Amino acid sequence: MNPAKSPSSRRVVAICGGLVLSATACAQQSQSDSRYKIHDMARPQPSVVAPGTPSTQANVGTAPADAIVLFDGTDLSKWSDGSGDARWRLVDGVIESVPGGGYLTTREAFGDCQLHLEWMVPADLKPKGGAGANSGVYLMQQYEVQILRREDRPTYPDGMAGAIYGQHPPLAAPDLPKGEWNTFDILFTAPRFDEDGSLKTPAYCTVIFNGVVVQNHVEIFGRTAAGQPPTYAKHPDRMPISIQDHGDRVRFRNIWIRPMGE
Repeated sequence: MNPAKSPSSRRVVAICGGLVLSATACAQQSQSDSRYKIHDMARPQPSVVAPGTPSTQANVGTAPADAIVLFDGTDLSKWSDGSGDARWRLVDGVIESVPGGGYLTTREAFGDCQLHLEWMVPADLKPKGGAGANSGVYLMQQYEVQILRREDRPTYPDGMAGAIYGQHPPLAAPDLPKGEWNTFDILFTAPRFDEDGSLKTPAYCTVIFNGVVVQNHVEIFGRTAAGQPPTYAKHPDRMPISIQDHGDRVRFRNIWIRPMGE
């Protein structure tokens, strides 16, 4: 963790219009717009969105009406291995990573977004690498939110499940035992770059893990790099999302995304 970014300095998460957002995002929605007076009825109304239903351990939930469903249990058509068709297994409505199958990568590119996914370490898995079954969500194929079962043996805090890998340990460790489904809800603000390639504004990320805030609008310091200081390099405004193949079997279900501010 960056000493300048202690947990007490992270902005509080709040509820705005039924959606969990960072305090900064709430401020952006609520602060005065010079075109409108306070409480001006002429100000555009937000779109009405039918919310999805939450998942349980036994039953898969549904996505909000305006979400892009990336995986609903039926096929892998929204995914590839980065160059061709996805090589992961689809079994009983669940994606299972295939060791050596490469990263699972969305065919569509995204920037600012709300991402939901659910993951499970199979009950029969005896992981060989890391501190437990190892995977991760790579936003824009650059910035990793870690997936890792921690119970097999201790691991470094900035590599635990819910960490911004190598940068921010999670504020809590709410992961569930093998054979049970975990939920990530990720709010991501993409970095912005100037024309000369220099960083204009960094990326930010909030992670809600099994209903617990584990990353609270933290600044991302650059691209994920194992054992190396993170740095930024200019990249497109939108890029695919990848799920890591780290040589362990990890299962996924109910993946959806809502692009924001685009």
